[in-house]
Parts: sequence; C-alpha cells; structure tokens
Amino acid sequence: MNREERIKDLISKMTLEEKVSQLSYTSAAIERLDIPEYNWWNECLHGVARAGLATVFPQAIALAATFDDSFVQEVATAISDEARAKYNEAVKRGNRGQYWGLTFWTPNINIFRDPRWGRGQETYGEDPVLTGRMGLAFVRGLQGGDPENLKLAACAKHFAVHSGPEKFRHTFNAVVSKKDLFETYLPAFKILVENGVESVMGAYNRTLGEVCCGSMYLLKDILRGRWQFKGHVVSDCWAIRDFHENHKVTKTSEESAALALKAGCDLNCGCTYPYLVQSVKQGLVSEDEVNTALTRLLRTRFKLNMFDPDKDPYAKLDETLINCEKHQLLAKKAAEKSIVLLKNDKNLLPLDYSAKKIAVVGPAAANPHTLFGNYYGISSHFVTILEGLAAKVRDKYAINLEYRQGCLMYGPNHPANVEFGIANMADIIIAVMGLDGAIEGEEGDAIASNSNGDRDSIELPAWQLEYLRKIRSGGKPLILVLTGGSPIAIPEDIADAVLFAWYSGERGGEAVADIIFGDVIPSGKLPLTFPASTAQLPPYEDYAMKGRTYRYMEEKPLYPFGFGLSYVPFRYDSISLSGAEIARGGTVQVNVQVSNLGKYDAEEAVQLYIVRDDRGRDDPIVSLKDFRRVGVPPGGSSRLEFDLPASAFETVNENGDQVLVPGTYTVIAAGAAPLPVAEERGAPKPVSAKITVK
Repeated sequence: MNREERIKDLISKMTLEEKVSQLSYTSAAIERLDIPEYNWWNECLHGVARAGLATVFPQAIALAATFDDSFVQEVATAISDEARAKYNEAVKRGNRGQYWGLTFWTPNINIFRDPRWGRGQETYGEDPVLTGRMGLAFVRGLQGGDPENLKLAACAKHFAVHSGPEKFRHTFNAVVSKKDLFETYLPAFKILVENGVESVMGAYNRTLGEVCCGSMYLLKDILRGRWQFKGHVVSDCWAIRDFHENHKVTKTSEESAALALKAGCDLNCGCTYPYLVQSVKQGLVSEDEVNTALTRLLRTRFKLNMFDPDKDPYAKLDETLINCEKHQLLAKKAAEKSIVLLKNDKNLLPLDYSAKKIAVVGPAAANPHTLFGNYYGISSHFVTILEGLAAKVRDKYAINLEYRQGCLMYGPNHPANVEFGIANMADIIIAVMGLDGAIEGEEGDAIASNSNGDRDSIELPAWQLEYLRKIRSGGKPLILVLTGGSPIAIPEDIADAVLFAWYSGERGGEAVADIIFGDVIPSGKLPLTFPASTAQLPPYEDYAMKGRTYRYMEEKPLYPFGFGLSYVPFRYDSISLSGAEIARGGTVQVNVQVSNLGKYDAEEAVQLYIVRDDRGRDDPIVSLKDFRRVGVPPGGSSRLEFDLPASAFETVNENGDQVLVPGTYTVIAAGAAPLPVAEERGAPKPVSAKITVK
C-alpha cells in the first residue's frame, strides 16, 4: 500500500476515542496498531530549545539583520541536523517526550508592527518581503529538500494578525482593514504556504471578531481555500480553551473543540480536544471531520518516516553533531553578520591597541541573559561581551582592561552606590547597556517586565541612561554596545560609536569584540525602524498600519529600516533597467553597481525599493522588493542583477485585492530605506531609475 492507503487503513481500524487521542499534542500510543506515542511540541527558534545541549544561534531578529537568506538557510540546516540527531538518540533510549520530536513550531513570521511587543524578537522584523524571504529560508533549512521525506516539519506562526499586547492576547480582537491584512500581515504566510511549509499555527487572539484558531475566514477561506494549504493546522497552546473561558464565543469545551475542528484546526496544543468525543455524540461535529484532521496529522508523521524508520534518509544523524565545533563557529559567524553599526563619529571604530586603559561598564557586559533571547537551548560554552573583550586583549600586556557593572539592569542603584571613577580614569569607555529576556519577552517569561513581557516605552531604561550621561560628561571616547531584541531609543549624542548586538547567541561576546577591534567588518542592517521616541508611535492596540514601520511612518525616526554602517564607505555608482516599461506578466532586469572606497574587504546588503510616484494616501511610502548581500574588495566594485516581476509593482486596494495600477514608478537601490534620515546618519546616497507600468 502507498502512504495514503496506509493512512486510510489505519483510521478505519481506530475507535472514535483512539482517533481523538491522536488530535492532541500529547498523542497517545495505540499499541495494537503499532502507533507509538508522540509529543508534537518542539521548539527551535534559533537553535533546538528546551532539550538540553544545543548550539545557540543569535535570536531570529538578529538573523534577519544579516539580510542574507542563503546564510539563514545554512543556520537552519545546522539546527535541523541537531534536531534530527536528538530525535534519533532519544528514540533509541525510549524517550518520546516533549521537545524531543520532529515537529517544530517555528518560524514566527508575524510582522513586528510595534516595537513595544516583547515577542517581536522572535520575528524577522517589520517588512513583509524580508520576513517572507527569511522565513522561507528557515523552513527550507528545517524541512530539507524532499517534500515527501521531511527532515523536520516546520510551522508558520501565529496565523494571523498577532503582535501584542501580551497582556490581552487571550481576549484581544485585532481589527484591521483588508488592505493592511493583505498588504502587510499575510504576505509572508502566503509565501511559506505556497512553498510547502508543513504546518501553520493559529494565534491566541481574535481577528475581525473570529477566534484565530476557529476562524472560518482565516483557516477555511484564505488558508485552505485561496492558498490551497495541504498541511496541518495546530492551535497555539491552550488557545482553544480561550474560546469559552476568555473570548466567550462558546460556552463549553465541547463547543470550543467543535468550532476549532470545523474551521480546520487539526491539532490541539492544550486540553480541549479530548472533549471531541462528546462533541461528536452531541452532534456538534461529525466523525468524518475528525477523520479529516487525523488524515492530515498522520500524513505529516508518514512524511517524517516515523512509521518507516528503515527508510528514513536522516536516521544516521547522530549526537556528534550536537553543538559540534562547526556549528559553534557558524553561531559566531551569524553573530558577526548580524551586529549593526549605528554610529561611528570620527571613525572611532575599529579600535587599535594603543589605548593603555579600557573601562568596560554596564549591566549587560557580563550578563549571559543578553546572549539568549527567548526559546533558547543550552550551549556547552557561552561567551559574554566582557569575556569576549578580555580574550581579545589577553596577549596585549600594555592594555589595562577593567570592569565595573556601574548600574543595574532592571532598576536604579541605591543613591549611595554610584561609581564613576573607573570611567574617569580610562582612555576608552565601552558601555554595554540595553535589554535582556527579563525585561522583554513572552507573557510570563519576562520576570522584570511591568507589562507581561511588553515594554511601556522604547527608551533606554532611565537608570541606564542616567549612568551613561554621567560617564559621557567626562569627555572620554565612549563606545555604546546595546543588547536587546527590539528598538531602543537613545539620545543622538550619548556616545561616539554605537553597536547594536541583539541577543547574539553563544559566541556573541567574541563577535562583538572582533568588530570593536576590527577583525570583522560590521555588515548587519536593521530589519526594523528605530523610532526616536515612544511618542512617535500610534496607540499600541491599534492594528492599522498608518504611522507604523518605514512603509507608513511619516515621523523622522532615529534610525531607518535597512540601516547599518561599515568601516568602509560604499558608493552606489549606477542603476539601469532592461526596459522603460513593464506590463502584467513581464519582468524587468535591474543592474546595480556598488563600489568599496575603503581599505578593507567588506560586505554590503544592497536593497531594492519601489516607490509609486502617484501613490494613494494609504499606500506605502516606499517598499522593499529585493535584497542581496555582496562582497566588495577594497577599491573595487561589484555589479548585481535583480529580476523584478510585474507583480512587484502591484498595489493592494481597499478590498484586499492586488491590482497593477498603470503609471510611473521609481526603482531605487540603496543601503537603507531611502528616507532623508538615512543619508543624515551616514548611509550611501541611493541611485534610482524610472519605469512606466502599463
């Protein structure tokens, strides 16, 4: 029998109770049918999480800052190697428990629409094109190249229109226009579905009045209808229980389970689907609908070769891969490629070794929590920023490196305990400040947050800023390293040089030190806008895109999307198009030349944007359409070619339909979103060309 026949045969031999037992994340064993127990819940956001030893890569938002989807796929491939190895070893030892399986609930491709959201660090930023490309690369690295023999099963989450507030996620109703829905919130999901992601996870909240895990509009009309999704849908954990306990759209567990199943949610992470036995008996849902969900789930397990281990192409991956040296070095490279140089007055960086005394201060310097991000594994060796700096100057016996914490991470010092002497006596000050997972994260995890993991304001915590001002007043050269997973607003003059290090993974401290001392040239780019202040943001609970992200924000930000400096000046020399016109179904080739005017080999993330010259009031100001990292030798140039299809020029109308509006458009190649503030902050001048859409 082929797989589909075997699935049908298995289901025909099950009782209703046995069928229902397979629809919860803790799927029971059915020994008489040789079906082993299986726990569907596994995590690998930036490395295999919650299952002991694993390589810890930089957080997802940092991976997005690489603007390198082929590299992100390489990272995901390493993660899937470790995940498969863990599963293989666990099965040998009879462990089929949680976090040791093959179905991984990642990537998070929600749009980071508001920088106050604590879980924004899990995403690939604010742009739908960047998010789609990075998410797809991650899925390909996890699932492998054969859709019928999956390495792992990836999951696109949280479907849909989900980005806080964490405090209200179990009761919140996200209200959006169809234009925003199809222009911003759904494109990344569509790309992943069209390219074979095996699973989709529903969100906790309601969207347009319907609970996401029981939404006929999202799950039936869009996901399975328009997009023809063939994989399985899983609820977020205990989200179906929210139907009756918090959203109040149903009255009983039986009703909630039936609503979710009828909408197309196949698997329940939680405790509600066992009530489906009674739902069927009460006539709320049919056994055929149970069979449909079970078919999808068994199909995923067959694709993973759980019932045919002797035919599994990944069965020989073993524990020697777990946190191996190759993966450790890949984690370091990922951190290096992700770190963003935001400011470098008078070319203070890179440092040479002429300084006699370097003072390292700040509560993030020796704090390993600034490496983790949320959903993390445990490496055999984490390197903090302080440790990375110490190792860097280990053999430089003329340098005196000293450290003081200076101020606290989560609150102000006692007034009697503020010390500035070390900074006053130094030649160079390296201040390491910012956030960690206790301040921002998921509901319940961020134990120092006043807002369930979200932030009330995006400014650097006041007590950290006060300390920075004190040491800044001494007039010594000051390098500020910021950690965190979301934008941090700082005064423009608070430091001479600013690096944003994110949650940089197990080797993050080495990467920061390598960049500070010039062994690595910074090349990361911001995957989201850094507003100048919280006051620039629309109300947090408003899901309209107006005023949000670089595409719709009219305020002047601190740093724009796509921004990141280098130790070399880049020049965008020219842009040319293969034609002056484009019509539906056509493609235009865009040629861009970029030169390196500096003395180091360096990489630049070349970004391609489109502006509709006669845009509508609610249309994006400018939109990213393509990007590519390129290495450029010192004094040399590189030429890139992009293919832009006519669909890149489409606009989403008020009904949510994509339309090709005739007119003149501008194609722009740039090193950051082409906004005036980018050049003010030091980005190279963009180049542009006109094209007519017929």
